[in-house]
Amino acid sequence: MSYLLLILSVLVGALVVLIFKPSNKITRLLLSFSGAYLLSVTILHLMPEVFIEAGNTKRVGIFILSGIIIQSVLESFSKGAEHGHIHVHSNETKFPLLLFISLCIHAFSEGIPIHADDHNLLWAIVVHKIPIAIVLTTFLLHSKFTKSTVIIFLSIFALMSPFGVLVADKISFITKYHTEITALIIGVFLHISTIILFESSENHKFNIQKFTAIITGILVAIFTL
Repeated sequence: MSYLLLILSVLVGALVVLIFKPSNKITRLLLSFSGAYLLSVTILHLMPEVFIEAGNTKRVGIFILSGIIIQSVLESFSKGAEHGHIHVHSNETKFPLLLFISLCIHAFSEGIPIHADDHNLLWAIVVHKIPIAIVLTTFLLHSKFTKSTVIIFLSIFALMSPFGVLVADKISFITKYHTEITALIIGVFLHISTIILFESSENHKFNIQKFTAIITGILVAIFTL
């Protein structure tokens, strides 16, 4: 079920673009909701779990900070695609290899901390991936890539998170150092979710629609955890 939901999240995002063609405003509201939900699950669920499991809380904190730094480095290659920040160029013809690799690494890492019974984190990632898939699909369709290139790009991206879940279940090293690896991913999630919330503000003005989307994301997380 985890594998299927993670794949479907990308498919749903792509279909939303093809069928509904959502405006940039709607996409930003979806990003705000997903960012708030991901941030809430990270703070309310993942962080307490790793700090309780760890004997050395400072060590966990260092791994979280390392995750933030790692994500910052990845974004220098992806240009912020992980949080929906992709510039659309209609004359783009060169395949964005660095963007592709960075997004795949990010998607793979998202699947690693998911347990078979961790539905809270699973849904947080699913909710996060749908608007990202919307932005990514929009970018690909507005570029001059062939349809086969777009399909291959989205297919591999959709498979990377399930692959992360599979690898985490099968490789003993990841199981042994699950707390440390989860702490790294927490850092990644903190970076991405906060950037989503910051970037969704335009000219730092109060936006009631964005604020409502954020509050809704937080409340959904609170009442479903």
